[in-house]
Amino acid sequence: MLDKSDSPRNDQADAARPGERRSIVLVGLMGAGKSAIGKRLAARLDLPFHDSDHEIEAAAGLSVADIFERHGEAHFRAGERRVIARLLSGGPIVLATGGGAFMDAATRALVAARGISVWLRAPVPVLLRRVAGRTHRPLLNAGDPAEILHRLSALRAPVYAGADIIIDSSEDPPEMTTDMTMAALERFAPPRTIRVDLPGEAYDVVIGRGILSGAGARLATVLPQRRVIVVTDETVAAAHHATLAASLDDAGMAHETLVVPPGEGSKSLARFAALIEDVLALKPERQTAIVALGGGVIGDLAGFAAAAALRGLPFAQIPTSLLAQVDSSVGGKTGINSRHGKNLIGAFHQPRLVIIDSETLATLPRREIAAGYAEIVKAGLIADADLYEWCEANGAAMLAGDRALQETAIARAVAFKAGVVAADPHETAKADGRALLNLGHSFAHTFEAETGYGAALLHGEAVAIGLVCAFDLSARLGHCDGAIAGRVAAHLAAVGLPHRIAGWPAEALLAHMQRDKKMRDGKLSFVLARGIGAAFTSREVPERAVQETLISCGAG
Repeated sequence: MLDKSDSPRNDQADAARPGERRSIVLVGLMGAGKSAIGKRLAARLDLPFHDSDHEIEAAAGLSVADIFERHGEAHFRAGERRVIARLLSGGPIVLATGGGAFMDAATRALVAARGISVWLRAPVPVLLRRVAGRTHRPLLNAGDPAEILHRLSALRAPVYAGADIIIDSSEDPPEMTTDMTMAALERFAPPRTIRVDLPGEAYDVVIGRGILSGAGARLATVLPQRRVIVVTDETVAAAHHATLAASLDDAGMAHETLVVPPGEGSKSLARFAALIEDVLALKPERQTAIVALGGGVIGDLAGFAAAAALRGLPFAQIPTSLLAQVDSSVGGKTGINSRHGKNLIGAFHQPRLVIIDSETLATLPRREIAAGYAEIVKAGLIADADLYEWCEANGAAMLAGDRALQETAIARAVAFKAGVVAADPHETAKADGRALLNLGHSFAHTFEAETGYGAALLHGEAVAIGLVCAFDLSARLGHCDGAIAGRVAAHLAAVGLPHRIAGWPAEALLAHMQRDKKMRDGKLSFVLARGIGAAFTSREVPERAVQETLISCGAG
């Protein structure tokens, strides 16, 4: 839990107790309660407690106020950095830092390398009451304390917002704030960063637990302007928008929000047109970013709006569904549906950053999480037999809510997709490039079209059935062992995913396939397989074999 490895396979990253291997470093403005909370944390964790200001005073033989008066702030900060480096060079401790310590880039780097940073966030009126009458605060002695604290808060909050954990330190008793901090430390796992290495468009996918509260600080480092337009839907807004908005406020980012109805129906020309008009009504500049907060529908819709508005606005993804986290948020495909088929109108528009907070999955129904899980299974079946075997061993526990397993699965699926996308950004490879990601999708899009792109069949559920069909077709054409389709079907059934067609007519399904955007020269491209982890593309697929597969898998 306290090991900051970025490896997507660091399965045991959250196995340690809080403080077992890393120091806890409290940051925040004067009066935030760093010493009071720090002493309580140290007692509970059985760790030494240190206050950097007290250590500096002991080393210098002067008070902080005297050091400021005699030598100036720059001299004090240099000494503060040395003291913090010394304190963090030994075993794990709980450290309360001075209000300005975290503002120093070198000090932040030390803390990031050796500890877990916790920002104790408190409103200015609370801070004022706590520091009233204290004369040992040199920065407060230069004028009106209220004005100074408001100015310091505006200056420092965007930097504090980059802390690993953010805890509200308000009027609650110290024991309650300590309880909240302990609970956050128990949940904390170091974020994993996966690079999508595209020429001129490289970006990071950051995967972690509880990181939505720090999204604003991460966005501020990659977006060209401190102004964003958040696009979300009504359901996601109720669950997560307040957290994102608070993080944007902390980071000093101006923001407006546009809310659309939930569901696949929002991926329509009418909704797209309305969204574009709403975006333009906010008078964005060319550097104003659109941030998609939601599942795959929101990512596709908002991403396409970002690609089109002013001929292209910066874009960032904060996917809140498992399906979007492992698939649609990575790779830059954006678009909407037509009455002629799914995703037929769109553009490639890469995000500047993808932020995946695994805790958003806690608000989802199991059915939606299972639908996203189908895309993880797909990744293993395409080119990672070890990942597929991992799914067979761990899929049920992952879907039951094991957060560590969920993060591992997300990271492995994202790492796989990042590699495929980097090799073929716009799906132009003549053979076995990004098109491999469509394993099962020629069938899945057909099933979605037949059921009306609604709640009757979620995209991931359609993909699950499509995977079984793809292996049935591959076996039928002599490419792989016929038992694999049954093995895949058994695993999908075991985790509660559909694996058979619900009696839809084969002729109607074939007609839908003829309108698929992957058609070329009258032939539909299929992704087939020679075995688990050995997918390939082919256009030499007889229609009769496809029809036999559909009937074998339950079509009427």
